[in-house]
Amino acid sequence: MFDLSGKTALVTGASGGIGRAIATLLHSRGAHVVLHGTSQKKLLALSEQIGSNTSVVSANLQDLDAVSTLVESASNLSNAPIDILINNAGFTIDGLLMRMKIEDWQSVLDVNLTANMILCRSAIRSMIKAKWGRIISISSIVGATGNPGQSNYAASKAGLIGFCKSLAQEVASRGITVNIVAPGFIETPMTDSLDEKQKYNLLRQVPVGRLGTPDEVASAVLFLATQEASYLTGATFHINGGMAML
Repeated sequence: MFDLSGKTALVTGASGGIGRAIATLLHSRGAHVVLHGTSQKKLLALSEQIGSNTSVVSANLQDLDAVSTLVESASNLSNAPIDILINNAGFTIDGLLMRMKIEDWQSVLDVNLTANMILCRSAIRSMIKAKWGRIISISSIVGATGNPGQSNYAASKAGLIGFCKSLAQEVASRGITVNIVAPGFIETPMTDSLDEKQKYNLLRQVPVGRLGTPDEVASAVLFLATQEASYLTGATFHINGGMAML
């Protein structure tokens, strides 16, 4: 069960906490994993840690020209078409809308939404030929609930959900599934830096009383990437400890 032997997965933002957990878990189930990020040094260190059957490709997702060749580069490195695309990379430029610069709005949408669209468009070509493919995009709880000071980020993550639902309908008959994982508060270096009062106020919003872990997000991604999830498409998995029961 959940065997990915013979499959090739591209994980964007692989050097971050959630991306690292996803890449490690997919690799443990037999997939050749292409690790994407912006820091070649971090990617090489991760590749060495995970072991053989990995490749490394770096590209800045703010450079949409570089994004347009990323899937092809990943396929060339692994000597195989991309079977599984994990759109995990993303970033924030937070601020109240009244003070938000147009370039800050556009940069967040470019990376979190437009780059994902380009990667999906590139990846589905070989998936259609193979009559099999898995696309999993990492959204966020704020894509469903909103969050003050994150109008650009929330818009990009909400847009990603709508985009993936539309794409799921376009490619379902070709054996390709498209799903979304929307994490809530997950243990990261950012949450590690919070003081006790901040953590208390944060956890008051979470019925299970704790933060989620990158491994818990990765487990959902693994399931969606497998043959066992072949009848599940256009779905959003909300992993938030009950913070928003959607």
